[in-house]
Amino acid sequence: MAASEFIVLGLGAMGSAAAFQLARRGREVLAIDQFSPPHTFGSSHGETRITRCAIGEAPYYSPLALRSHEIWRDIEAETGANLLTITGGLILSSPARTARLHVDDFFANTVAAARRYGIAHELLDTGQIRRQFPQFRVRDGEQGYFEPGAGFLRPEPCVAAQLQLAKRFGAEIRTNERVHRFEPLADSVLVHTSHDTIRTQRLILCAGPWLPQLIGPRYGALFRILRQVLFWFGVRDAGPYRPENCPVYIWELQGPDRAIYGFPAIDGPAGGIKIATQQYETTTTPDSVEREVSPSEISAMHRLIAPFFAGLTDHCIKAVTCLYTQTSDSGFVICPHPDSDRVIIASPCSGHGFKHSAAIGELLADVATGAAPRMDLSPFSLSRLL
Repeated sequence: MAASEFIVLGLGAMGSAAAFQLARRGREVLAIDQFSPPHTFGSSHGETRITRCAIGEAPYYSPLALRSHEIWRDIEAETGANLLTITGGLILSSPARTARLHVDDFFANTVAAARRYGIAHELLDTGQIRRQFPQFRVRDGEQGYFEPGAGFLRPEPCVAAQLQLAKRFGAEIRTNERVHRFEPLADSVLVHTSHDTIRTQRLILCAGPWLPQLIGPRYGALFRILRQVLFWFGVRDAGPYRPENCPVYIWELQGPDRAIYGFPAIDGPAGGIKIATQQYETTTTPDSVEREVSPSEISAMHRLIAPFFAGLTDHCIKAVTCLYTQTSDSGFVICPHPDSDRVIIASPCSGHGFKHSAAIGELLADVATGAAPRMDLSPFSLSRLL
């Protein structure tokens, strides 16, 4: 029977970070993924992910985002990869908003987090937004929070770079190998894969949307899997949307019931601009999800966003799906399995996890090796959801 001190299952954002951080500490690591990451089947793809440091979801997230920025820069220096681009970040909202983000009072919470952690920012009124960012057709009464240190991450290179470093530091990476189940014992955990049975001292579950089926119905029922769609639309003039002119943005709209978020034209006119919304009504599974995007979905998205962007065309350059693993409070789960402290559940999920993933890899390495975690993990306990 094969053996490894640590096994990391799932090598998207969180798993690649955990494998890298453990290997960097000189620990024996086996990292397993059922596909060949980075891939397009889970939650760590789509060319860009927003990163911001003042986090409106809850105040305890900002230290994770701030630390992650430091780690991304370190990884860039070690690998030469281009991971983090700073464009500034704009959050738009108003008292008349009809759309809502992950939590109530997202805008006010973001401002409070910026003040608490000394994060540079500006507050903009409607006139200032129109003058500085005319590509956004804001409504009367809308206000803006602008964070100059925000920007976007490139998820596929982030995953690839961390796996590259994990391997450089001695981790064994197994791809195209599916884990069917795990079996906690008193002194170890048996992990049964499509190729092998492996004994490990600690198992870190970073399985994303496959987590519920791995941890069984009792705990799996605490997570919902949601299909989301990402769209790239053309613009008549890409100039106002180039990264030097256009920040990443999150917009709690007036009128529609869904907020939107998006990015500058990172690939010039041919690449268009990526814009997305989020849905929380229809659940799916990673094995049954409809991965094709229909023409009716594209038309509906264009109708939603067209009034808000200057020069937007109805040409959809491409559209892809991704999966959210959602908890009832939109928070993360980072904790030992309730039935075995040798199994660590890592589900920093609900659509706002990627920006924190580098720092979460450090935390997972702390927990797995018995080191004192660098921050209080009690807000991320599974027990709060029971």
